[in-house]
Amino acid sequence: MSNSKVRIVLDADVIIHFSKAGYLSLLPGILPEYDFIVLNIVYEEIHTVREQLDNQIHFLKNIKLETFPSDFNMMREYANLTRTFGRGESACMAYCRFSNNVIGSSNLRDITAYCQANDITYLTTLDFLSIAYQRGKMTADECQAFIQSVNNQGSKLPPADITTYVCTKSV
Repeated sequence: MSNSKVRIVLDADVIIHFSKAGYLSLLPGILPEYDFIVLNIVYEEIHTVREQLDNQIHFLKNIKLETFPSDFNMMREYANLTRTFGRGESACMAYCRFSNNVIGSSNLRDITAYCQANDITYLTTLDFLSIAYQRGKMTADECQAFIQSVNNQGSKLPPADITTYVCTKSV
């Protein structure tokens, strides 16, 4: 990892949520002080919004595609995690455990205990929305419409009043 800037390593669900709501291009601008990356393992899982993600990677260049490193510890951890979790979540968790980066995932059932046990910071879709609202990048109405749109398209975000939602992670 030659880049010293902290990275937000996106899992498929956050990418899909932002794409379904029509805000994928805004996602990296919510926290511009971070680099946003997608590991090739996660990229391979994304089919429905691949064209939008490719636009972000190749034209806007505000999300970077990165090959999962051939680091022994990361690869061993990834192999162990895939026995229990999906490939994308496993790749993000293994990568961040050994690189001190941040996971962007709403798959709390799979990542919470592991991230807490390994001191890995993670941000959910609602956390990103909360930060966007706090920084004036989205209005409360836009955040509400985002949640509604994502839920109407078959994904599941909990109902939340973004004006009172508390992002518990500090980044």
